[in-house]
Amino acid sequence: MFQPLTKPDLGQTWEDARVYLRPTCFIDRPHELDEGALRIADTMVWFAAWHVSLRNNDAVKSAVVPVAELDDWIAAMPDRLGEAAEAQRAGVARPRGNLQLGERSIRLGEPQLMGILNVTPDSFSDGGKHIDAAAAIDAGFAMGAAGAAIIDVGGESTRPGAPLIWEGDEIQRIEDVVAALAKGGVAVSIDTRKAAVMEAALAAGAGIVNDISALRYDDRAIEVVVQAGCPVVLMHAPSAKSDPHEGATYAHALFDVYDMLAERVAACKAAGVDPAKIIVDPGIGFGKGVGDNLALVNGLALFHTLGCPILFGASRKRLIGALDNEAAADQRLGGTVALHYQAAAQGAQLLRVHDIAENRQALRVWRGLRDTALTG
Repeated sequence: MFQPLTKPDLGQTWEDARVYLRPTCFIDRPHELDEGALRIADTMVWFAAWHVSLRNNDAVKSAVVPVAELDDWIAAMPDRLGEAAEAQRAGVARPRGNLQLGERSIRLGEPQLMGILNVTPDSFSDGGKHIDAAAAIDAGFAMGAAGAAIIDVGGESTRPGAPLIWEGDEIQRIEDVVAALAKGGVAVSIDTRKAAVMEAALAAGAGIVNDISALRYDDRAIEVVVQAGCPVVLMHAPSAKSDPHEGATYAHALFDVYDMLAERVAACKAAGVDPAKIIVDPGIGFGKGVGDNLALVNGLALFHTLGCPILFGASRKRLIGALDNEAAADQRLGGTVALHYQAAAQGAQLLRVHDIAENRQALRVWRGLRDTALTG
C-alpha cells in the first residue's frame, strides 16, 4: 500500500514550499483515441514531488503515486500544499494532436525530428559546413528527405564564448536559405533571439520561432510572435543577455528551470501568444553542469505539467563528451541517440538533432518496442 509523503522535519516553516505533480507515462497516439479515452488521470501513474527552499536549506521529497490513490494523497497534504497539488493536477497537459504551420500540419502524437541547420562559420559542431547558402539549402532538403519534420535554421552561434553578430549579417545568412526551403515545401523554424531576424525569416516562409532567450533578449520579440500568430519555442537559458550561459545558479536544476519556463509561458500568454502555440525547451547545456543536465533529462516529463509540447535538444553537446572521455563533437552520435531515446520515452514531442537518419532509426525501434501490434 502506498504511504503518503509526510512533511520533512526541517525545523522551519513551509512558507517557500512548492509542489509539483507529473505523469510518468506518455499517451503517444492521441489521434487514435476517442473522446472518452482522453482522460489522462485514468491512464497515468503520477510522480509527486515537493520542493522546499528555506533560507540556505533545500529538500526534495518524491514518491510514485498510483492514480487510484492520488486524491487521498492530495487530501493528506498540508492545506496549502494540497491546494497547489490540486492546481497542478488540474493543469496537467492533455495529449496534443497537431502543430499547425500554415497549411502544413506536424503530428505530435509521436516524437518528430527537428533538423539543425547552422548557417554559421563558428557553431560548436558544424561551423562553416553550411555557411554557403547553396550548401545549406541542399543540406536542409537532405534532412527533410531523411525524416526531419522541421528544419531549424540559425544564423548565429550561441556556443559558450561565441561573439554576438549584427542582425543584418544574421538576416543575410538565413534569408535565402529559409525562402528556398519553404518554397520547396519544407517546414522551417528560425533559430534566433532577435526580432528583426524573426520578421525577415517569417516573411521568407519560416513557420516557427525558436528563441533561446524565451523572448527575453529583444524587447520586440514577443510582439513579433503575437502579430505573426506563429508557434514559438521558449528555451531556458540562465541569462537573456549577450552570453546566454552566464549567471547560472540553481538550488535544484529541474525545479528552477521549470519555474522559469512556467513564468515565461504565463508572460507570453498574458502578452497575447496563443497558448496552443507555445513549446518549451529545458535548454540542455546552456549554463548547466553535467549534474544539472542529467537531472533535466531524467525529470523531463515534469515539463508536461506546463501544458505545452516539449522540445529536447542534446545533439552532440558537451554533456556527452563529459560522460565519455571528452569525446569530440563529431564523435558523439551514440550519446546523442541515447539521450534523445530517453527524451522520447518521457514524451518529448520534438527532438532537435544534427543526424537525422540515425535518430530516425532509433525512433522507429522505440516505436516498435511500444507497438502492441508488433510485440503483442
